[in-house]
Amino acid sequence: MAIYDLRCQDGHRFEVIQSFTAPLPDCPYCGAATGKIPSRFALAGRAATPPPPEMMPQTWRGTYGADREYVAGLRRTAEARRDLEERHPELAGDRRPVLAHEGRYEQTPLRAGDPSPSPGSAPP
Repeated sequence: MAIYDLRCQDGHRFEVIQSFTAPLPDCPYCGAATGKIPSRFALAGRAATPPPPEMMPQTWRGTYGADREYVAGLRRTAEARRDLEERHPELAGDRRPVLAHEGRYEQTPLRAGDPSPSPGSAPP
């Protein structure tokens, strides 16, 4: 048994489940002859892009004490992101090294080349 998408000459579309060898049925709406058309399909699931490097753990504590399986998963995720950015350079973010990412720099990390903040000032 197979599922066929059919269309009549008047443009009515419908699906039918039938044997490969059975003749195509007439249109249930107008009775006209029908023909097979390419199936409309839906993709299940969703495409997931690997997180950017900024979203990966930045400290030892973020790796659950260097749990071997977790770190191996992080490495696979980082490699997948690198491959994605090689194929689509527009997705690559700021590649400058992060100099400070904790404390007052948690929301906006200090990167190499950024102007040096004066003591006591808020980060840019």
